[in-house]
Amino acid sequence: MTPAARLSAAIELIDTIERDRVPAAKALKEWGTAHRFAGSGDRAAIAGLVWDVLRRYASSAYLMDADTGRARLIGMLRLERDMDTATMAALFDGSRFAPTPLTEAEEAALSHRSLKDAPAAVAGDYPEWLDPHFAKVFGDTRAAETAAMASRAPLDLRVNTLKSNRDKVLKALAHLHAKPTHWSATGLRIELSADARNPGVQAEEDFIKGAIEVQDEGSQLAAQFAAAKPGEQVIDLCAGAGGKTLALAALMQGKGRLIATDRDKRQLAPIHERLSRAGVHNADIRTPKGEADPLSDIRSSADLVVIDAPCSGTGTWRRNPDAKWRMRPGALEIRLRDQAEVLERAVPLVKPGGRIAYITCSVLSDENGEQVRAFVGRHPEFTVVPPEQTASVLWDKAEAFADAALQSAEGWLMTPRRTGTDGFFVSVLRKA
Repeated sequence: MTPAARLSAAIELIDTIERDRVPAAKALKEWGTAHRFAGSGDRAAIAGLVWDVLRRYASSAYLMDADTGRARLIGMLRLERDMDTATMAALFDGSRFAPTPLTEAEEAALSHRSLKDAPAAVAGDYPEWLDPHFAKVFGDTRAAETAAMASRAPLDLRVNTLKSNRDKVLKALAHLHAKPTHWSATGLRIELSADARNPGVQAEEDFIKGAIEVQDEGSQLAAQFAAAKPGEQVIDLCAGAGGKTLALAALMQGKGRLIATDRDKRQLAPIHERLSRAGVHNADIRTPKGEADPLSDIRSSADLVVIDAPCSGTGTWRRNPDAKWRMRPGALEIRLRDQAEVLERAVPLVKPGGRIAYITCSVLSDENGEQVRAFVGRHPEFTVVPPEQTASVLWDKAEAFADAALQSAEGWLMTPRRTGTDGFFVSVLRKA
């Protein structure tokens, strides 16, 4: 397919997603099935165009003063890919399979309109109902913060120190142009251009042998701030597929007891193979069976309970732009109840002097600081470990991190604009 034909396909898909209210991933899969002639490169390029439009869904329509799939694609090419009008006109030439030529109105919009006076929800590309929530966290900088949450994320990897070290992996992945992450001492980053395909990391020898895992740097830092130590009893209460479980295991150096569980046993399915590949031998996976509590034998004995809490996922919008436009207020209310419930489940597990690490991939204060304050109000035997103490694991970078991230009495908030990571909140609470 020609670049122009890919644009036409993307316009068709954007209109389908809007008209039929279908998830973008489903629409892309169905389009690929119906257009077998499109090669893998074509499908990847078209998917990239569609995801980028969803990233700039509101701002692109505002820029073009129109809300069609075509207008949004044109606006995105300017805002996200910085494409000039002449280059666009060469693609929109009306030839076979190409979009029809740019109209006078479209050229005028590209020449004279901007986001300068756009409302924050438009400039930051998020649902308007969330504006008070973002204003509470970021104030007048919310448009800039959320615009950074709309850009494409890099590909971050975590080096598994049970099997290798960063210097060795850097050499092995030199062909992917991997570089050390800024904050995490075990992280690698592969920058991706707007239309680049994700590299096949899963086919790399280091991945197959368990020396690396895909994990955002912010998620790596969240695990590091929990400060699991060799010899401790650590419980990962919302382990899911095991991303943070693997990071905790590396911090424990294979010593101590690591217990991983999750209320949704389907989420645990990949964890067994991942732990085996990573060379983790001190992990006990507790899969729920019926109504029985998989942790019924544990009472006041855990040194650390890690809660990677169910949340709105606002911090991961760079990787899942479709999610933000499908998010509804009722879903946030459900997540708030889930978070309070899982915090309560952690309380009887923690021994005196033990810790709870409460983590979300959200930037909303309702799910973060407010949730922690409510918990401490219910359980005064727990106090927040001073955030500067949790960040001390970064050693010589702790001071710079404190200048970059948002610090509150309850913990740290990382954002794409401030720390170059996904949005993550981390609070560590110690039991008296």
